[in-house]
Amino acid sequence: MVGGGGGGGLLENANPLIYERSGERPVTAGEEDEEVPDSIDAREIFDLIRSINDPEHPLTLEELNVVEQVRVQVSDPESTVAVAFTPTIPHCSMATLIGLSIKVKLLRSLPQRFKMDVHITPGTHASEHAVNKQLADKERVAAALENTHLLEVVNQCLSARS
Repeated sequence: MVGGGGGGGLLENANPLIYERSGERPVTAGEEDEEVPDSIDAREIFDLIRSINDPEHPLTLEELNVVEQVRVQVSDPESTVAVAFTPTIPHCSMATLIGLSIKVKLLRSLPQRFKMDVHITPGTHASEHAVNKQLADKERVAAALENTHLLEVVNQCLSARS
């Protein structure tokens, strides 16, 4: 949400609402048992994406309410994951970068059998159709990740804050 990917431009949303982080999910005995198949669920996907850094603010996507567990849908038997994310403002210029960061995190974390759909929550962004089309296009995503500068920005979003 900064012009030029954090290069000191004016903030589009200088004072975003900050939400409280949800607690960590307790690990159950069944999840620790290596003999029991452990299916992937919405909470596990949410745990993967909740700590992604916003490109504009020193906050996570969870803290800005860009991602919520209720907007994650998973079917382990069908190998599908759908994540709807909500930019903090309707004209957020970083929406594609945020979606790309979510998609890359899932691509790096999930088994290859999963088909991923990362999209803007309907009605929350002025260019949602265009952004969703870019995020759904495998060739565009692959080309974006070949851009070393863009990949560096995505990796910054995915890195742990110190």
